[in-house]
Amino acid sequence: MRAVSANLFALLLLCALACVFYVWSALESRVERQQRGFSAPGGPSLQRGLPADLSAKTFRVLLAVPAAQKPHLGGRPKADSLSGQAVGSRGNHVNGDKKRSARREGPVQSGSPVEDGIFWSEWLEDLLPVGFTEEHCRAWRERARAHRIVKLEPGCGRISNQLATFADGSRACVRYGINADQVQGEALTYYLATLLGITNLPPLVLSQPSANSEQWAGVRPQIEGLQWSDRAVVSLTEWVSNLTGVVTPALLRQEGSGLHPVPAELWNKTTAELLELMQWTDLIIFDYLTANFDRLVSNLFSRQWDSRVMERDTNNLLRTPRGDLVFIDNEAGLVHGFRVLNMWEKYHSTVLSSVCVLRKRTGERVAELHRRRDARKRLLELYRDSEPLSLQLGFLSDEHADILQDRIDRLYKHILHCKEKYSQF
Repeated sequence: MRAVSANLFALLLLCALACVFYVWSALESRVERQQRGFSAPGGPSLQRGLPADLSAKTFRVLLAVPAAQKPHLGGRPKADSLSGQAVGSRGNHVNGDKKRSARREGPVQSGSPVEDGIFWSEWLEDLLPVGFTEEHCRAWRERARAHRIVKLEPGCGRISNQLATFADGSRACVRYGINADQVQGEALTYYLATLLGITNLPPLVLSQPSANSEQWAGVRPQIEGLQWSDRAVVSLTEWVSNLTGVVTPALLRQEGSGLHPVPAELWNKTTAELLELMQWTDLIIFDYLTANFDRLVSNLFSRQWDSRVMERDTNNLLRTPRGDLVFIDNEAGLVHGFRVLNMWEKYHSTVLSSVCVLRKRTGERVAELHRRRDARKRLLELYRDSEPLSLQLGFLSDEHADILQDRIDRLYKHILHCKEKYSQF
């Protein structure tokens, strides 16, 4: 009888522990979702923060690696802009007409989703409007520099970051960064996306909330409480509402076969699925060039202790109600990503090798930057022309500029390899 009682007590204890674990997990998941900055349809908008899973406690610690001393910008080079250069993003600013929207939601057309061997077809490109348009980005950046900031509050991840409200009621995420590398990386990543014609990043400006800044005067007490340096340069990115999380498509998970231009993989997809995959190929190319480990690569790394991590939302990637992907929080790219490249390169290479389909426009931009070998000059000119604070924040070191050009060259070789392998299709 005592044995039965003991076993019953042990069973009840296990049940109680299981309930506690379940409730704790649910609370933890809710907190993470609130911090990340997306909501259920019709719900309030929230902003991203640090995920609470084990992988976050491991790889995000690398974001705190001390920054090396960075050189300031040198003399301004003479550089031609890339032909047909586009800026931008859309977020919740939609430019497509109703007819095109209906086609996006409808069945796949009779044509092939791929043309010229490895490029997404023109009819698919036509269904995917520009994300954040050049006009929208220019207007937002002008407002973000002109309007006074009237409120700062938590809501953009780390406590050192803040959600800012402008006098006109619009909002932006202010990122202070653990070190200046992260603000610099976020800014340069945005302008590299501009060079490549990738329009999934919200518009960005740099600002300096110093004591004599009229724009920041109304929130001076909050700034002092945050203990921001008076000389610090911060980034402001447009707050985009009504975003939801994005799970990595099955084809791009480690257990999948990858994304290749073969009938068995693409011909049975819906139009909406193909349009999302098209944006994923831009994301993978972009994250490879910038060595951004804080998105798909971090999930791949976390598989060693979390076998289902790829089935959950991808870090720093959100979706608009129309299905357009938004690449947020790019502070791990370029500067910091290059500094810790040895830790992550095998994962970057694994992700890139899984994709042999890309947008023709993106491929042309990569080929042009490879041929001219002037990525540093073009990025520097665009950065300097666009950001009055670029001199204070600094630019890529010569070493990091060489790494960027080398990754462009490696990506170009990968594209040639894909062409050779799939030319028969």
